[in-house]
Amino acid sequence: MTYQSNPLYAAIHAAEFPAQAILRLRSDLQAQPVAILGGIAPQERVCSLNLHAKQLGAAIGMTRLEIEELNVICVLARSLDSEFAAHSVLLECVSTFSPRVEETIATNTCGFVLDISGSERLLGPPEAIARSLHSAIASAGFRASVSISHNFHVARICAAFMPGINIVPTEQEAHAIASIPIASLQLDQLHEETFVLWGIRTLGELAELPEEELISRLGQQAKLWLKLSRGKAEHTFLPIDTKFELKEHIEFETHVEQLDSLLFIGANMINNLVSRAMSRALSLANLTVYMSLEKQLSYERIIRPAIPTSDRKFLLKLLQLEIAAHPPQAAITSLTLIAEAGQQSKVQLGLFAPQTPETSRLDVALSRLKALVGDERVGSPVLRDSHHSGSFDIDNFAIPNQSVLRINIAACISLRRIRPPHPLRIQLNFKKPSSFRDGAYHYKVQAAYGPWQSSGCWWSVDMWNTEEWDVKAINNLGEVVGCLIIHDYVKDKWMLEAFYD
Repeated sequence: MTYQSNPLYAAIHAAEFPAQAILRLRSDLQAQPVAILGGIAPQERVCSLNLHAKQLGAAIGMTRLEIEELNVICVLARSLDSEFAAHSVLLECVSTFSPRVEETIATNTCGFVLDISGSERLLGPPEAIARSLHSAIASAGFRASVSISHNFHVARICAAFMPGINIVPTEQEAHAIASIPIASLQLDQLHEETFVLWGIRTLGELAELPEEELISRLGQQAKLWLKLSRGKAEHTFLPIDTKFELKEHIEFETHVEQLDSLLFIGANMINNLVSRAMSRALSLANLTVYMSLEKQLSYERIIRPAIPTSDRKFLLKLLQLEIAAHPPQAAITSLTLIAEAGQQSKVQLGLFAPQTPETSRLDVALSRLKALVGDERVGSPVLRDSHHSGSFDIDNFAIPNQSVLRINIAACISLRRIRPPHPLRIQLNFKKPSSFRDGAYHYKVQAAYGPWQSSGCWWSVDMWNTEEWDVKAINNLGEVVGCLIIHDYVKDKWMLEAFYD
């Protein structure tokens, strides 16, 4: 038997979104009156403000001069990048309640309508869904109203004009929106003036008008207005595609030069990134730091923990060490953090196995070593594709796959190289080593195999040209050893390169 439910919609309306997008990461300004200026100087005007600024007399449309005359209001420039990042965060937050989300467009606001039909069995009654949704949005750093109704447009209108949480019962749609101003229909100026002349100011007053007479005077579009005012308008749901992207962005009104000030903002950004990743049972695999600097300069660094982590303090410490080791070359105008999500690995320890060191301590130790000696001197050695003896590069350290560690390798002779090689005094017999001395010991050669010639990079300063011999020798203590000696033709020196174990 198929379970069918009536349509049910949850609408979210975040007013003054340009201000909210900036203040969500600025905890130091959230309790202060703030106004956001948009436009091109010197014709900037207030496009958004918070509640504290409204209570002091600030209003949308004020010029910079008018808003600065109030003295106590903090004035910030509008940031479209911050709004785009905040929009993605809010969309990601509401998408956890329903995969079907439609965006509603309005000036200076961010709104969504969720199709939550049939979700009562999973999320509870509408009242519980609204409270959970409102709490999740507040935890993400936004202030929004939430309305739930069986009609799409009723939910949208209630969320836009009624603050807080509102649940519209079935068959009570018209009554719920009766007191809402007629401006909610977004009429053009001519029709809005017509209704004002008629004394129609609310949706409830519009719903009482006769349909035939209204259509004959204002046209077929009046039929839709009547359905909207009566809570009976139909809607074809148009869900949008949601993309999961862990990104936070902030622009500074005054350029930042101190590391402590930057880390204060970075801590809030990392907390948000970790919380968003953990909501999907994920951790942060790496963290890319972008900075815009003065004089149109840019800064970019990538932080890669050994394993994905959700430790906020640990990530902040890595960020601090990375910036301290590679400081920006100018004052910072904006900061962007982009994280890549990954699955946090779990390690099953044996009952009697020794406890391994924490990976976070290892990452911090590596970061401090890089700050002391340089990035190119800390990491894992990687052999070059070359015949040059001892040629290798340094790659970023990473914990190898456990399956690689379990590969059984057949027993073989190991070569223990000497760093640096010991210079030798050697005697040759028919161009073949017969005895040599490395300073402390004298060796008599019992068997010598070679020579093996090796050369390369003749076109650069890294050229080499060597002759290698594998010898079995006995020293003056009576010990028999196997060793590798070479003749460097470039330096014209014989050297003891390694011992065979």
